[in-house]
Amino acid sequence: MKLLLVVAVALVDADRRVLIAQRPEGKQLAGLWEFPGGKIEPGERPEETLIRELHEELGITVKEPCLAPLSFASHRYEDFHLLMPLYVCRRWEGNPRAVEHQAIRWVAPNRLRDYPMPPADAPLIPALIDLL
Repeated sequence: MKLLLVVAVALVDADRRVLIAQRPEGKQLAGLWEFPGGKIEPGERPEETLIRELHEELGITVKEPCLAPLSFASHRYEDFHLLMPLYVCRRWEGNPRAVEHQAIRWVAPNRLRDYPMPPADAPLIPALIDLL
């Protein structure tokens, strides 16, 4: 079974809300809400991936020291196994906007379960609730 390594981030605003993004139509798991991030490219470190992906997906600039690892998810899908570290970021430049997603939302951690998420993202919610 193929192992897919992706990385995600919980952007946390001054009100302790977390940003989630809705997967666009035409992509696998379209319409579900997820933590922003993406696939780690060959030779790329997870932090580099997040910096690149957050700029591409949300139009923001993040510095590596602002990314702190929090937890990870390990989930078996039908065709592959996903391993996904989750980072937390509280500082960035710019205002996040839905560049590659259908929509984005700022959500209180205890309300994250109100949004349908991919199976790999949902187990990350308790760590965020405990942190925030």
